[in-house]
Amino acid sequence: MSEKSILLSGIKPTNSLTLGNYIGAIKNWVSLQHDFRCFFFCVDMHSITVRQEPEKLRESSWFAIATYLAAGIDLKHANVFVQSHVPHHAEMAWVLNCFSYMGELSRMTQFKDKSQKSGNNIQVGLFDYPVLMAADILLYDAKAVPVGEDQRQHIELTRDIAVRMNGIYGEDTFVVPEPFIPTVGARIMDLQNPLTKMGKSNSASGGAVYLNDSPKEILKKIKKATTDSGTEVTLSDDKPGVKNLLTIQSAITGKSIEDILPTYEGKMYGHLKVETAEIVVEELRPIQERTQELLNDKAELARILADGAEKAAEHAEKTLSRVYAKIGFIPGRLKPQK
Repeated sequence: MSEKSILLSGIKPTNSLTLGNYIGAIKNWVSLQHDFRCFFFCVDMHSITVRQEPEKLRESSWFAIATYLAAGIDLKHANVFVQSHVPHHAEMAWVLNCFSYMGELSRMTQFKDKSQKSGNNIQVGLFDYPVLMAADILLYDAKAVPVGEDQRQHIELTRDIAVRMNGIYGEDTFVVPEPFIPTVGARIMDLQNPLTKMGKSNSASGGAVYLNDSPKEILKKIKKATTDSGTEVTLSDDKPGVKNLLTIQSAITGKSIEDILPTYEGKMYGHLKVETAEIVVEELRPIQERTQELLNDKAELARILADGAEKAAEHAEKTLSRVYAKIGFIPGRLKPQK
């Protein structure tokens, strides 16, 4: 039996995780963990490209890890850790910086979008974080990287860096990763503006359902969702609000949208909203309960993270030592303390 390919993915712990994070990432991780050797991590180092309140970042990181586990990530099949607990990420990022070009980083769409909001005070980290993302991926010899369509450009950069260094130092320097983009539920849209992706910063508009929202809050937000003109529940590009609610139902229930549509014959948008809210509430209820149980035992969570960091560092150390040797560093670096 051939060894499973390695899959790696993570989410920034800024603000609260959304329904979009759950459907587009975490729920897919749960199904993928049986087919790959998986590394799932809390991407806390990436989060500080924007100034964070320390205690809030800490609590958001705990919440993210607890949610991964509560949603069904099985430690028998996957490794779970926090990015900052494995110093190899920062070390590898520096090496990759020396093989990356200012021009290719300046062309990153997310950098151009975010830098416009930063005025003249653009942090180096905001410009450079795609290289840290490349380090995250290449450290673990990841072949598959589940990402949204908006992150595909960063995977292409990672591939370019890997191919570049393989060309200089040999094809065994890095595994060249492939983007893995799920077909259903990969992109859950904002409830108030269904032409944009549901984001963590949409709390003011009510466009995002958060994983720690109460059933009452979830019902309220979805009942206020934008659902386009007309009254008939149909799948059409000119009805992005309706399409979004149908996509949410499909991703959670596993039914195709084509199978869901006949149940709304003769019904109006109000039925769609209420039933979508009920499906979301029932999906999140056990996850919310288990998340709180885990958060009530931080000592056990800390033990899980320490074990996860040790396993991640073991793999990362092999990769980093291989790369250090290839670029000419003298062997003998200190190994991370357990």
